[in-house]
Amino acid sequence: MNNVTIFDHPLIQHKISILRDERTSSNQFRALVEEITMLMCFESLRDLPLEDVEVTTPIATTTTKMLAGVKLAIVPILRAGLGMVNGMLNLVPSARVGHIGMYRDEVTLEPHEYYCKLPKNIENRLIIVCDPMLATGGSAKDAINLIKERGGKHIKFMCLIAAPEGIKALTEAHPDVEVYCAHVDEKLNENGYIVPGLGDAGDRIFGTK
Repeated sequence: MNNVTIFDHPLIQHKISILRDERTSSNQFRALVEEITMLMCFESLRDLPLEDVEVTTPIATTTTKMLAGVKLAIVPILRAGLGMVNGMLNLVPSARVGHIGMYRDEVTLEPHEYYCKLPKNIENRLIIVCDPMLATGGSAKDAINLIKERGGKHIKFMCLIAAPEGIKALTEAHPDVEVYCAHVDEKLNENGYIVPGLGDAGDRIFGTK
């Protein structure tokens, strides 16, 4: 699939392996999520437009490149997506942050929206929707639907671990959305959890059960 990028960088794969380990503490887990997100963000923003600007160095005046006024919006899917925000803000501190609250029915596995707050002028922004896990794809699909209903057009989706079922569902529902993922796992189990996965990302980030 042309709009899906799977990162194979050794540093990302190394950190993903530590992330999976059940012995990894919440503190370590949070730091790893932030580090992996920052590495992924670096590559996923490779297509940002540049413009020529004039800069005076201590030696001479020169023409060089700077970002061409791109307005970025980071939109985590609550709550686990919050763990990815700082990794992106470390690279693009001027980005605005929205929030979309979704919860999954434990019986039907269907997502339900309970909160949506997006930055102003969302239609003019490059939007990165983030959630550590792409399992069934339901929450990601619905979150992107909400953004599009409010005028969002240029959207990327970033996750750490994905199931093949989630990637298929998301790309079929939103073929215009670029998907960035650190690793694609084997499958979903009967409870809708990614196998081998890393457990519940929200619980591991925030130390809850």
